[in-house]
Amino acid sequence: MLAALTPIRILFRRRGVILDIAGTLAMQNAREKPRFPPHDAAGPDGVLLVGGSLAPDWLLEAYRRGIFPMPIVIDRRRLIAWLTPDPRGILEFDGLHVSRRLARRLKRGEFQFTLDRNFTEVVEACAAPRGYDDDCWLTLAMQNAYQTLHRLGHAHSVEVWQDGWLVGGLFGVSIGGLFAGESMFHRATDASKAALTFLLPHLKRRGYTLFDVQWTNDHTRSLGAIDIPRTQYLARLAEAVKRPATFGS
Repeated sequence: MLAALTPIRILFRRRGVILDIAGTLAMQNAREKPRFPPHDAAGPDGVLLVGGSLAPDWLLEAYRRGIFPMPIVIDRRRLIAWLTPDPRGILEFDGLHVSRRLARRLKRGEFQFTLDRNFTEVVEACAAPRGYDDDCWLTLAMQNAYQTLHRLGHAHSVEVWQDGWLVGGLFGVSIGGLFAGESMFHRATDASKAALTFLLPHLKRRGYTLFDVQWTNDHTRSLGAIDIPRTQYLARLAEAVKRPATFGS
């Protein structure tokens, strides 16, 4: 059952996007079964609910409904915010922008790719401190939650290798024909972009129809990400999650 509405204001960052949550939000107990308000109850920055847990039933129900988690701190308590932004960022499977430099490097075979070989290391690398953004949303609890989804077959990674070294990758959540990209990293120039050039055609061959990037920013837009209205995203999501797509290897 939703608890009393709670007024809050807090700043947080994800994917380089700074959100200023201000207003009155519904709170839910972590021990309760997941139950989300309708999407149009979300605040201006897309925050729909605060509370709940990172257990698999919460996460899978959220992603099926087009909602995703974000850790926040309120009155020194670490809680989970659940977001459904409008507009919503996606990357069309044929919409990836590949620079001429990257195309040449791919043609020369400078990178090698694997799937789900080093999921844990990819998540940890994505969570590592970055000079431009020390406030990483991938807390240890979030990392553990995605590890659990991986063991259940609902979270997957792409690894990018160069001369035997892991130099880039990304991971995300998979339900039916939805792939929700969560984070990426690189230790070599172009390595994270190369991961996308490998993953998108793979997903398309496997029957996926929707690649979610949540928000767009300058970086994701440079890769080809676009914004679509939340209503359009939810309509596409409803069809995607019904598909019998599997990630494969």
